[in-house]
Amino acid sequence: MRATPLVGAAALLLAGLAVAGPAQAAAAPDIPVANVKAHLSQFQSIATANGGNRAHGRPGYLASVTYVKNLLDQAGFTTSQQSFTYNGATGYNLIADWPGGDTSDTLMIGGHLDSVTAGPGINDNGSGSAANLEVALQVARSGFQPDRHLRFAWWGAEELGLRGSTAYVNSLTSAQRSQITGYLNFDMVGSPNPGYFLYDGDNSDGTGSGPGPAGSAQIEATLAAYFTSIGVPTRGTDFDGRSDYGPFIANGIPAGGIFTGAEGTKTSAQVTLWGGTATRFDPCYHASCDTTSNINDTALDRNSDAIAYAVWTLADGGGTEPPPGTTVWSDGLETATGWTAGTGDTATAGLLERGNPAATSSSGVATQLDAAAGGSYALITGATAGSSAGANDLDGGVTSIVSPQITLPTGTLTLSLSWYLAYLNNATSADYLRVQVVSGTTTTTVLSQTASAANKAAAWTTATANLSSYAGQTVRIRVEAADAGTASLVEAAVDNLVITSS
Repeated sequence: MRATPLVGAAALLLAGLAVAGPAQAAAAPDIPVANVKAHLSQFQSIATANGGNRAHGRPGYLASVTYVKNLLDQAGFTTSQQSFTYNGATGYNLIADWPGGDTSDTLMIGGHLDSVTAGPGINDNGSGSAANLEVALQVARSGFQPDRHLRFAWWGAEELGLRGSTAYVNSLTSAQRSQITGYLNFDMVGSPNPGYFLYDGDNSDGTGSGPGPAGSAQIEATLAAYFTSIGVPTRGTDFDGRSDYGPFIANGIPAGGIFTGAEGTKTSAQVTLWGGTATRFDPCYHASCDTTSNINDTALDRNSDAIAYAVWTLADGGGTEPPPGTTVWSDGLETATGWTAGTGDTATAGLLERGNPAATSSSGVATQLDAAAGGSYALITGATAGSSAGANDLDGGVTSIVSPQITLPTGTLTLSLSWYLAYLNNATSADYLRVQVVSGTTTTTVLSQTASAANKAAAWTTATANLSSYAGQTVRIRVEAADAGTASLVEAAVDNLVITSS
């Protein structure tokens, strides 16, 4: 899992969120933990023979890809090795398709295969990679032929910023992305002092980045149902952009998964809930001691079985595809479509604009990403990087930008978009990002994200809002951001705006 600063919770208000119900379980196999551990032993041996790691651009990573690919080829999967370049080195994603199933309704299962350079990465993320591999092999052994098409993926260069998964998603056409109707991510599923966290698809915890795309709640409910069946309580973990679900949810693909904890410290309440000690979930996180000795067998066993349960349940009749809809308006911002600066703005720098964003960071916190959620352009507060993180950030008040007119049909209308609000611990709750609908003289806020006195790194996520009350009207979308606190460093962005009718 990619390192990131610890962040505080922020308030999120969304109108008209789509929430799916839990799926009914189908029969799923028990995954032998001994088989999963055998894969981990292979990853350890590969690292030991290749300088102690399996990192991007190092021989241990390619050897790991080859090990996984050979097993999948022998089992009857159709595999492909996708290459990409980052930091002057070639990286690889391994994609494995199980023949059969509806390819227009594809369920993907993934996790990153690379380690950091400091160690072999057996928990992070040999554990998720090995568990996914054994589940895939069990699909083949059992001759499982679900309704949905199954595609497994092992990502490269996650530790350097989700580079492999982002390269994969960006390589797809919009039609190909629309065929992926769910993505399951498993990153660190065997932490030695484990918690049992599920990505919070429905935002039931009410903290952080809000819910995932429509269908994410169903993934969370499916995984929760398994843990309930074995008497293990779970808690939510935020879609904070730390792992490879990031580019999927940024493109509106429902996602979910399991996480057992990284560098954080288990609280006394969590010790009561799960056992263990009030120490770090993984004391060897991103260290040389992340070896085969750094695995909790019970957590690895439970989570491997949970992965199989989710795959069998969601792939065979328990789909995550959101209700179909017809696009009535969209703007990916790749061409200029007539967005105009708002009137009455007070900001003195970092004004919202359609631009190609450049990366900025401060003290290790990414405050502006070097890529849009899709394509090259987004609505961004000061697209250029400037001489420092604070050079072109939002300053001095409110900035806004307004879409051209949009004529809406009758029916049930949904706005979806990608967004982030990044800030440092000098921010306050007076700093915000808002998305509004303007109809005549009336302006209504449908998304409002406020800052807090904490470091919050930029991470694309998605949101939806119900616009049915505007059916038959002509409206505009207004994006507004504010640096209303004293000396706050704030950056905001919006991309991939779509209105659908169903």
